[in-house]
Amino acid sequence: MALSRFWGWFLIHIALFLSLCYAEDPFVFYDFEVTYITASPLGVPQQVIAINNKFPGPTINSTTNNNVVINVRNKLDESLLMHWSGIQQRRSSWQDGVLGTNCPIPPKWNWTYQFQVKDQVGSFFYFPSLHFQRAAGGFGSFIINNRPIIPIPFDTPDGDIVILIGDWYTRNHTALRKALDAGKGLGMPDGVLINGKGPYRYNDTLVPDGIEYETINVHPGKTYRLRVHNVGISTSLNFRIQSHNLLLAESEGSYTVQQNYTSLDIHVGQSYSFLLTTDQNASSDYYIVASARFVNESQWKRVTGVAILRYSNSKGKASGPLPDPPQDEFDKTFSMNQARSIRWNVSASGARPNPQGSFRYGSINVTEVYVLRNKPPETIDGKRRATLSGISFVNPATPIRLADQYKIKGAYKLDFPNKPLTGPPKMETSVINGTYRGFMEVILQNNDTKMHTYHMSGYAFFVVGMDYGEWSENSRGTYNKWDGIARSTTQVYPGAWTAILISLDNVGVWNLRTENLDSWYLGQETYVRVVNPEATNKTELPMPDNALFCGALSKLQKPQDVSSSLATSIIEGRSKLFFTVLMIASTLFLVSR
Repeated sequence: MALSRFWGWFLIHIALFLSLCYAEDPFVFYDFEVTYITASPLGVPQQVIAINNKFPGPTINSTTNNNVVINVRNKLDESLLMHWSGIQQRRSSWQDGVLGTNCPIPPKWNWTYQFQVKDQVGSFFYFPSLHFQRAAGGFGSFIINNRPIIPIPFDTPDGDIVILIGDWYTRNHTALRKALDAGKGLGMPDGVLINGKGPYRYNDTLVPDGIEYETINVHPGKTYRLRVHNVGISTSLNFRIQSHNLLLAESEGSYTVQQNYTSLDIHVGQSYSFLLTTDQNASSDYYIVASARFVNESQWKRVTGVAILRYSNSKGKASGPLPDPPQDEFDKTFSMNQARSIRWNVSASGARPNPQGSFRYGSINVTEVYVLRNKPPETIDGKRRATLSGISFVNPATPIRLADQYKIKGAYKLDFPNKPLTGPPKMETSVINGTYRGFMEVILQNNDTKMHTYHMSGYAFFVVGMDYGEWSENSRGTYNKWDGIARSTTQVYPGAWTAILISLDNVGVWNLRTENLDSWYLGQETYVRVVNPEATNKTELPMPDNALFCGALSKLQKPQDVSSSLATSIIEGRSKLFFTVLMIASTLFLVSR
């Protein structure tokens, strides 16, 4: 009997031990095999980038504070980095997946990302950040859910639906890259995809027969959360669903003041959550539309994505004309006013129980100001390049964060100007010197003729103002100092400016770039380097054991044992623990008999 009591005590305590080990901050595991496949989203066979043979890639589904482990096997014929856009990588820019912080994963190698989605919720996406590869696919959704104890500011939806929209070319990414290298533009895209599929044949002239289109199946009388991401190259898209309102609820990790829109402009790199109530009579299916904005609409008619919303009691196929876009082809004021109407829900909890708006950004003193001006591409040293403040960024052979770790001199310059250069443009590896715990004001001035969106890794910044014309000191009088939306990607209209405020509390090296893939490829980016003068693991995690080496440190790189990875070691560690417990339990069981 004593042994039986010990046996029960032992099993209970082992169960408690295992739950304590893994319950507080659980792990979620993904295995990504990145390959080329042949697909025909616009009816033309072409090479696309798939993950686990899927195009688009699988959705990463996690919860606040989860440890996310993603083993990436690069089966492409060129190097690869995966970037987790909008995931703040708190204390760990090592995992950000851009050239300023990571050496590329060589072809036929694998590399394991491990990071914590610390104090974040919301809708994000991932994509390959090198070699113009996003133009070929490799992207997918990244969801971070609230923990059960933290309420969401709306009733629990009846379903969660991901919609990836984006402009698309039938030329593969290497051909597009060669065009840019040769000093040419990309020209008009060939279409717009919705979840990797071409348009429903709403028009027999504009849409050829035989194209596979996306169908979203819903039930009447329900409310669904739609997570919509513009994963395209450079085209702003107006998103709308025929006869339905879109109740905006969240944008890139911040809950918004809930407002109904009949359509919303979603710019390249941006993500939104809408609540869609299926309250129509289902006399037929309904169109889901993503159409190009701020272009000659008659020329761009065929560049329109069309999917189908199908009620379970639908009585027939969708037919007739598409729902109208905003009637403002030559007037962008409507779109800007719509953007200004998106406000932060300061009474809602974010990832923590305290309200989102408890951080009073409007009363914090600004410590540094940077005016970043872009222009149309220009020729520098005989090459067509894009610039920020007169500097076209050159990626370093040794990533910035790695160069710091090993004290490599000359890898970059910490001299990015706080005002645009007045002389001729130049190509430099020039980086912004951010002040740890400083409060930075950045004015993004768009002197190009097309719309741009700008993204900053590592942070959600506050969008406090935007207007047409040149920004001046007096423009601060128009700032929203209370409930400007906090997000990671903001649009800047042509001939206009957008002002953002950033609390530099995340140590690391963080990419600041245009999301327009062609301009990014041509050098319109920089990095913000944020260093804590007192080195401590509390503000930055150590360099990962599996870090890759390149550039001046390439001799440190050991040949890869493909059978080993961080994910494998974690899984094996759990397995060994489990089998150890099992062996002890089995031994005790045999003894007890």
